[in-house]
Amino acid sequence: MGAVTDDEVIRKRLLIDGDGAGDDRRINLLLKSFTKWCNSPGTPEEGFTQYQRMLGTLAQCEFSMGKTLMVYDMNLREMENYEKIYSNIEQNIESAHDKITECKKEIQRAKRIRKNRQEYDALAKVIQQHPDRHETLQQLAALDKELQQLSHIKENVDAKLELRKKQFHVLLTTIQELQQTLENDEKSDNDDHSQESPSENGE
Repeated sequence: MGAVTDDEVIRKRLLIDGDGAGDDRRINLLLKSFTKWCNSPGTPEEGFTQYQRMLGTLAQCEFSMGKTLMVYDMNLREMENYEKIYSNIEQNIESAHDKITECKKEIQRAKRIRKNRQEYDALAKVIQQHPDRHETLQQLAALDKELQQLSHIKENVDAKLELRKKQFHVLLTTIQELQQTLENDEKSDNDDHSQESPSENGE
């Protein structure tokens, strides 16, 4: 069984009961009265009185129908208003979702900025623990100067050591030559004494 629309419900209600105040009974009575009035053999006064009653009943039915139509129009306007409110609510919900999404992005950006700031602070502390470039260059220049001085001292020491080696070699050579000379002199003296001894014995 198909779904019954609002228009069909209102139409049936108008046909059956109008606004719920007994319009169906009035209409039925009006039809009966009209049929009776048409077929009534009564006097003109009685017919006129019955005619006036039918007009009154008809006016009541028309009033009730007009009121029902007003309620129906009001309900239609209420439905349109509810549809607008529903549309506004949907738009607000969609806007809220967009704002939530944007807030999440802002939170992510804030976290990233905070992380970068913490890394920057940590790096700044490490940099502060080391001398700056100018001081480092000065230290390098001082070390280079000291290295040059040490190199010059080493060269002087090497030169002195080489000189001492040469002097020691000359000294050794001189000692050897002196020793050789002494040995030769001693040998020559011994030879002279040997030659003198036989001559003394011949005398």
